[in-house]
Amino acid sequence: MTDSRDEPLVLGIETSCDETGVGIVRGTTLLADAVASSVDEHARFGGVVPEVASRAHLEAMIPTIQRALKDAGVSARDLDGIAVTAGPGLAGALLVGVSAAKAYAYALGKPLYGVNHLASHICVDQLEHGPLPEPTMALLVSGGHSSLLLSSDITSDVRPLGATIDDAAGEAFDKIARVLNLGFPGGPVIDRYAKEGDPKAITFPRGLTGPRDPAYDFSFSGLKTSVARWIEAKRAAGEEVPVRDVSASFQEAVVDVLTRKAVRACKDEGVDHLMIGGGVAANSRLRALAAERCEAAGIRLRVPRPKLCTDNGAMVAALGAEMVARNRTPSDWDLSADSSLPVTDPHVPGHSHDHDHVHEVSKENLYS
Repeated sequence: MTDSRDEPLVLGIETSCDETGVGIVRGTTLLADAVASSVDEHARFGGVVPEVASRAHLEAMIPTIQRALKDAGVSARDLDGIAVTAGPGLAGALLVGVSAAKAYAYALGKPLYGVNHLASHICVDQLEHGPLPEPTMALLVSGGHSSLLLSSDITSDVRPLGATIDDAAGEAFDKIARVLNLGFPGGPVIDRYAKEGDPKAITFPRGLTGPRDPAYDFSFSGLKTSVARWIEAKRAAGEEVPVRDVSASFQEAVVDVLTRKAVRACKDEGVDHLMIGGGVAANSRLRALAAERCEAAGIRLRVPRPKLCTDNGAMVAALGAEMVARNRTPSDWDLSADSSLPVTDPHVPGHSHDHDHVHEVSKENLYS
């Protein structure tokens, strides 16, 4: 049996949006998952403000890293690598994380791994359900992304099958919540109201589900407009808007399309399992309908617990540990944030292996 201490110990930093996440994993075992969220600071604006997010990351970074190290019971010197989200995401927010990761890696003399936010959302499932099957079919749904991805190797090969052509699923939840005056973020509150509503009360459109539409692409802009107009018509007529029924019917339209296309992709590609990740994967109805449809199709469903679905440092550390375990080339010191980093690049490898000259200087002079 392999000694767990032989598995790579990696710290991961996630700052792609409004949450400062720092995770520490050893192999596929989660040791710490510290998160500092700035969501309350954005709520009064009805959405994430990039400048506010960046400043919040700056303030939270060092305390969150220190908290993660304490929770994990490890020293920074024990780490085998530092992983950080290099993209996609908000440019300014990403820069804070990348800069911090560089500073820690340089000072500690550890390899640096710039990794992809979306690939990290897939890899986090290893912390809950063990090593990913190869290939892995993944449905990622969040405020910024709705994607169907097929990965034969999470460190080097992620192939997009389909993606949203307009609003992402999470973005649609936020916008409808705003129209209903339910506040921000919209996902959790709509999920809560929907539990008391009738999902069949109102028939809202299912985007891109016609016979000639792209099989795996998503569109939620038309749905969002349809729901908003329905609500406006009720208000114009002086009638009360049935918030619970609207929430349930809207939510059903979203998760119906997501699960239908995901199961179809599994069948078409001959993959007998489905992994769902991203913030919207915390939605209770999405989890329930996915379980129901996967069971009917003979597909095994893997969904991490809700806390691991939203943005966190654990997912970045999980992918970083996989990079170390598979001897992937570390990133160079000139690693930069890339707000539109394609999912086909699970990580940003460096061109040289010469980190040692930095390590010798750093070990002696830069970290006490």
